[in-house]
Amino acid sequence: MNPIRIDKWLWAVRLFKTRSQAADACKGGKIQMNGAHVKASREVKTGDIIDIHKDGIVKKVKVIKLVKNRVNAKMVPDLIEDLTSPEELERLEMMRKVNYERRDRGTGRPTKKDRRTIERLKDFDK
Repeated sequence: MNPIRIDKWLWAVRLFKTRSQAADACKGGKIQMNGAHVKASREVKTGDIIDIHKDGIVKKVKVIKLVKNRVNAKMVPDLIEDLTSPEELERLEMMRKVNYERRDRGTGRPTKKDRRTIERLKDFDK
């Protein structure tokens, strides 16, 4: 198969929602391939290890298969192997639980008092 750009591959395997987001992540130094920062035009090969700094964690994936077009979400496990450490996944889950807030549908935007209460509850490290 012909080589493919890393920004296009990251988009095709659904690690980023848009190709421009993937390119911006490369440009911002958030993507590393085999331990080195890469530009969006870098070509991906089968077996490469890619580190993605996203959402406060470092996600590590191994390239199993190259694809040019965006694939169905069910096909993604056939294309990448997730090597992310359990500690990183646990940290992500904890961040989701801490930042979770639920508002009933139709209640509208929070008032100034509601917002201050939410901020006070979330800011438990002070």
